[in-house]
Amino acid sequence: MTITTVQCMPVKLKAMHVARIKSSRVDKSGRRRDYQSVYLRRSFREDGKVKHEQLANLSALPEPAIGAIEAILKGTALVPAGDAVRIDSSLPHGHVAAAAAMAHRLGLPALLGPACRQRDLAYALILSRALRPSPKLSTAAWWTDTTLGEDLDVTGAGTDEIYAAMDWLVDRQDHIEKQLAAQHLDPKVNPSRIAMFDLSSSWVTGRHCDLAARGYSRDGKKGREQIEYGLLTDPAGRPVAVRVFPGNTADPAAFTHAVTAVKDTFALENMLMVGDRGMITSARITALKELGGLGWVTALRAPQIAALAADDGPLQMSLFDTQNFAEISHPDYPGERLIVCRNPALADERARKRTELLNATETAEAALDGIYTLRTTATPDELDTAAVIDAYKNLSRVERDFRSLKAIDLDLRPIHHRLTDRVKAHVLICMLAAYLTWHLRKEWAPLTYTDENPPHRDDPVAPAARSAAANSKAARKTTTDGDLPARAYQDLLAHLATLTRNQVHFTGLDTTVPMLAEPTDTQRRAFELLDTTVPLTIT
Repeated sequence: MTITTVQCMPVKLKAMHVARIKSSRVDKSGRRRDYQSVYLRRSFREDGKVKHEQLANLSALPEPAIGAIEAILKGTALVPAGDAVRIDSSLPHGHVAAAAAMAHRLGLPALLGPACRQRDLAYALILSRALRPSPKLSTAAWWTDTTLGEDLDVTGAGTDEIYAAMDWLVDRQDHIEKQLAAQHLDPKVNPSRIAMFDLSSSWVTGRHCDLAARGYSRDGKKGREQIEYGLLTDPAGRPVAVRVFPGNTADPAAFTHAVTAVKDTFALENMLMVGDRGMITSARITALKELGGLGWVTALRAPQIAALAADDGPLQMSLFDTQNFAEISHPDYPGERLIVCRNPALADERARKRTELLNATETAEAALDGIYTLRTTATPDELDTAAVIDAYKNLSRVERDFRSLKAIDLDLRPIHHRLTDRVKAHVLICMLAAYLTWHLRKEWAPLTYTDENPPHRDDPVAPAARSAAANSKAARKTTTDGDLPARAYQDLLAHLATLTRNQVHFTGLDTTVPMLAEPTDTQRRAFELLDTTVPLTIT
């Protein structure tokens, strides 16, 4: 490499400056193009006039280098990057900020009660359960590792404070659930007047829980003591209320508590309670009739279906010659509509099982394979036949909520608490976290593998199908528009957690400055879907 030395007249440093000259021209295609030339100049006065001397053309240098030269000429002392800026701390922030943004949009903090220390702790427990479910002491330790602890001022909260906040929250359960019921079950926002209810259970650790008892385990934990809890939702499966029962509570008894909550606590009239055949039994229907003001959608048991299919009964196979469902009536069900449905896929599965178990398919029961019958008090004007079938099949949304509560999102089980109110508070926290998660999953559907627009089913008995766009999203592993990678919901939360808030110390300052890391395109899109930008704090 050849180095050339050029002798120049000495100039004063302070007389130099960087000049940026902008120009433009129109090219042959008629498009206007803008240009910028950057020069190192010396200005001086000669014969009363200001003149400029061009010392160097800096146009080819990168902008940071030009900026450094410009800063030096203005008298700024430049130091190595490591000496100018120091990151004093860096905490995961994106997932906390997103959950808090959704919670504020839902009015969750105000829903819990007036601002106070107990509310801050209860709110922190709900956010934490939605983001990183773990036992309470582990959760409290985690608060110091995210911006949640600092922003809600719960870092260092002790066991007694946390338990006091849980006690405060459970005392407000009726008030909280009344507000949720008004928002999601009131006929003004729920014209179908449908409320869905189902029961589940979770096993208990330890030997001294007041509610622990042996019963039918829906977790497959035979021989273990458990609690039971019933979840009330709106037609879309959005959690509204939860009730905790001893572990040996039968389904019908739990349903009675749900009905009481709807009728008395929430003051809702003319609701349609949707539950499975084990939940809304004939005895429960008799009680509902006596109570008045509530209807039902449920299904008949196998012996009742067989009675309808007797030789002179209204349930005949010819009903399904042209479609998979039909309405019938029977004097045993006065004032009710009976809707019989035939699911061919279910028929094939039951026939297969019968072949395995009995090694025979030519039985009287074989003709009823795949047949189920719904009973409801809803009139055709309130719900047409297809809508009744949809209402019953939508119980799968409550089952999805239970999967979210118990394992996928919120890890409700097992129960570590002993006192009744603490168990109830734990389940309530999980239910409110499920309410928050339900909305986050809905808003982030474009970024996850969720089917954003499930196809309409002309035959309500047919199994649900995914849209072509959802199948394409799953195959290509990109969002529907193809611009971003598609993720599972939990993976999206993990990605959001990589967006940090950093405490930055600049040379010459006596304090640190909070600064966000640059969001990725996915992180920025996640906040756009929540109708907000990335907030610096969650309060």
